Amino acid sequence: MKAVEGMKRRALLLSLIDAMSKEGSWCGETHVQKCVYFVQDMLDVPMGFDFILYKHGPFSFDLRDELTAMRADDLLQLDLQPPYGPSLRPGPLAEDLIGFYPKTIRQYKPSIEFLATHVSTRRVSELERLGTALYVTKKMNSERSPEPVDQRANQMHSLKPHVSKEEARIALRDVDTLISESESLRD
Repeated sequence: MKAVEGMKRRALLLSLIDAMSKEGSWCGETHVQKCVYFVQDMLDVPMGFDFILYKHGPFSFDLRDELTAMRADDLLQLDLQPPYGPSLRPGPLAEDLIGFYPKTIRQYKPSIEFLATHVSTRRVSELERLGTALYVTKKMNSERSPEPVDQRANQMHSLKPHVSKEEARIALRDVDTLISESESLRD
């Protein structure tokens, strides 16, 4: 599937952040990172970001750079909420950009809303485990024979020793459920 590029990708990011915010997500950069990973790698929205497994789960340096550029272009703004970290919100020019791509937004709206509803409001520590669980599941599962939860939990624990095997199993079962519930969105 070919990735959307340029301004369309920015419009999709803004649409996702707006949907996350409406669901009550904190919308910090970690939340956005994990949600983009899920919408791209679980729901097949062709965002085109490269993710690696990093300290706190899947992370995209390209996405971090894109979010910074969007702030510079007044498409995103930071809401400072001491003593906590900042939240990302659509900026003054966001609505105009989203309005230029109604077909693209409409096409991916069900996936974005599913993700915002089922993932975006979780705590950062849970998002790390869920993101890592999806990463391990995508790497270890083939279409014909998915690896058992215990095997994936062992792999996840070896990648993230601070995540217990039981926490890994819980996250993997949760990811399996999300994948199953979202199947109709990928058809």
